[in-house]
Parts: sequence; structure tokens; C-alpha cells
Amino acid sequence: MRATGRVTTAAVGAALLLGTVSGTAASQAGDEGGKAAEKRVLVFSKTAGFRHDSIPEGVATVKQLGQAGGFRVDATEDAGAFTQRNLRRYAAVVFMSTTGDVLDAAQQRAFEGYIRGGGAYVGVHAAADTEYDWEFYGGLAGAYFQSHPAIQPATVDVEDRAHPATSGLARTWNRTDEWYNYRSNPRERAHVLASLDESSYTGGTMHGDHPIAWCQEYRGGRAFYTGGGHTKESYADPAFRQHLLGGIRWAVGDAQADCRPENGYRPLLDGASLDGWRQAGPGSFTSDDDGTITSSGGMGLLWYAGKSFTSYSLKLDWRMASESGDDNSGVFVGFPASDDPWSAVDNGYEIQIDATDVPERTTGSVYGFQSADLNKRDRALNPPGEWNTYEIRVEGERLRVWLNGVKINDFTNTDPARSLADGHIGIQNHGAEDRVSFRDVRIKELPVRGD
Repeated sequence: MRATGRVTTAAVGAALLLGTVSGTAASQAGDEGGKAAEKRVLVFSKTAGFRHDSIPEGVATVKQLGQAGGFRVDATEDAGAFTQRNLRRYAAVVFMSTTGDVLDAAQQRAFEGYIRGGGAYVGVHAAADTEYDWEFYGGLAGAYFQSHPAIQPATVDVEDRAHPATSGLARTWNRTDEWYNYRSNPRERAHVLASLDESSYTGGTMHGDHPIAWCQEYRGGRAFYTGGGHTKESYADPAFRQHLLGGIRWAVGDAQADCRPENGYRPLLDGASLDGWRQAGPGSFTSDDDGTITSSGGMGLLWYAGKSFTSYSLKLDWRMASESGDDNSGVFVGFPASDDPWSAVDNGYEIQIDATDVPERTTGSVYGFQSADLNKRDRALNPPGEWNTYEIRVEGERLRVWLNGVKINDFTNTDPARSLADGHIGIQNHGAEDRVSFRDVRIKELPVRGD
């Protein structure tokens, strides 16, 4: 919902498509002319076990991605680079198919301190075959290598299509690589971005739940891992290169995403089917083959009529089309069943998407009632053209909002005429010129708390 007399109060986002040039404490210092320094990424490829012949291609690829993405890349196989002072120079460290014990105790302590201080880790392929006796590293990587079958084609199921590492992929990604089995499943600890369909190849041993790429916030830092990258051909594949770039962009903070573990949700709308959904008022949503729906036409509401909800966590991915960010839409919760879109406005609450309005009517606000924490919102918000993820959690009369994993609003309803305790959910199509896309609407019902 948009008010007239709009006042622009916040920048749409801090990150450009290929990255900004702010960085860690050491790399944020400007030069003599006051210009911010580029972020730096260190690629580390020391091996103490099997050595992949694709390492040179991997290192060269990260350097090329840095040139396009706005970050500077250094590469080394010298573990002596792992000192507290040197690591402060880098926004992320990429472990490029490292194997075995590659760091001594002092170097391990320096790297632990770097991560705890807000540093970032990117693990590629055999990074999971590294440092088996270092507990901190095992948690950071997410899982250790166990075995692998022969190199062969397989189908990758893309589970998160908002994260920059996977947002450009279709729901299924068919590619050839060496597919690792892992000693444990990282799903409970990390956020799974993609998993293997074990029925599409031979040799998978993880009983049908086979994560292959994931991310997590870990002990003060960020960690991204991809199991791809064994073959030289991987680094010439545009889709894999974009996958790797997206992981690095998230790791260094140039793109935001929700990397909290996500389990127990069921799909409510994926664009392929609108079963249970109804359109109220004018306008509509168009859908594409990839499960994305986009608003069009006049003000209306696509609402889920199949069931009302009492206590739940609703997640969905959304993207604004306009470069200005002035595309209006919102997510409505807590309203009664009605084919009048104004019923949701008058009886429910809207979580706003438009980023160009006054504080109580801008992204993350409970529209007209409570502003989001704008400082947190601005740091968490991706710019137009990139995907964002909302979690809207309703428990009793309490409504909380997370943007890309960051809690930005905590609102409690006190109006007896509006109740969050039982109601429907919907997504708005606003004006004829507004274009906002949605996909992967999913929900997890939560226990109802007693008095």
C-alpha cells in the first residue's frame, strides 16, 4: 500500500549487482584521496593429501570473478599467510580444494580469531577433505568428506532460489562433477542451498537427503561451501562460475541472504499451481515456467483461501523490478476471508515492500503502524533486481519480521478490532505500473502457546 505525498528517506540498498567496495576493518581505510579501497579475497590452495588438477583453473576463475565483481584477489599456498595481522586485510578466504592438514596450531588460532572477528570462509569441493582433527574447521565447513563415486552427470535440486549463489539457477540444475558423500548431514546446522537427487546418479550414500551447497553464520563470521568444482570444466561453466561468485559476494557482504537453518516448512505457492489461492479485486499476477509470479494491473490481493492460520512462520522471496525501488507491494496477514481487497487493509496488517516511503510505510514496516529498524533494514536489504527473503512470524498477537535473516521489526497488536491470532495471508498487486515478483512461498505452523 502506498500513501500520497511520499517522502524518500533511505537508500534502496548498499550493494550493487557486482559488489560494492566497502570491506573489513583493514580494507575499509581510504587512500590519500579519500577513496575506499577494494575488498580483498585470499585464495588458499595448499594440499597435504590428494591434489586436484583443477586448482589452477579454480584460482584463475576467482581472479576473473574478482575483476568483474569489484574485489581484489590474492592467491597463495603458503600457510604463513595465516597470521592475525595479514588475515585482517581480507574480506574472505577461499579454500580452493585444499586437502589434509594445511595449517599448524598457531595458524589455526589466527584463522579462528579472523572468523570470530567477522571474517568469511568460502570452501570449494575438497575444502571438505581438510583438517579432520580441527573441530572449529569442521563446523565452519559444515561437513567432512566421506567418499565419492565416479565422475558422472547428476541432477541438483536448488532449494534456495533467493541466495545469490543459487538465485540465477532453475529449480533443477543438471551438471557433471565428482559428487561427494559427507560424513554428516549439515542441514540442522547450516542453511542448505542445493542438494543432490540421488536417484539421478549412482553412488550416493546419504539416504535421499544429500546437501551439496550450503551457507551459515558461524561463530561471528560467514561460511559458504559448494561441493562442486572437481573438474576443470566446472570453471568454464557460466552457471558454476555464477554460483561461485554469488557465494563469494554473500561471504564478503556484497549481497545479503537468510542463511539460518530452514527445516519443517511446506510449500504454499511456487508459481506452478495456485491451488487454494484466490484473486480479490482488480489486477492479477503473471507466472513463468520457473515458478515466479509478478504483479500486474490495478490494486488487488492474491490470498490463500485454503486455510486460515493461527501461529506460524511464513517465508517468501520477493524482488522489485524498478531500478529506483519504487515498486509497491506488500504481504498481508491476519485478515478474514473476503474477496474485497480492502478487507485485508482494514482488518489485517501489511508488511511493506516498497523502500521509498516514510518510515512507517517502507520496507519491513507494519504499514501505517510501526517502522522497521531502518539501520538494520538498510544493511539487510538487497537492491532492486536482486531477491530478498522475508520471514513473517505470527504468534498470538505478536508479529515479527526478518529480512534476509535479520530481525527488523517486532510488533504487538493491541487493537481489538484487528486480531493476528487467526487469519489469512496474501500478497498484494498494487498499481498498474508496479512490478514485484514473488516465489517459493512456504509456511511452518508453530505450536499455539498457552496462557
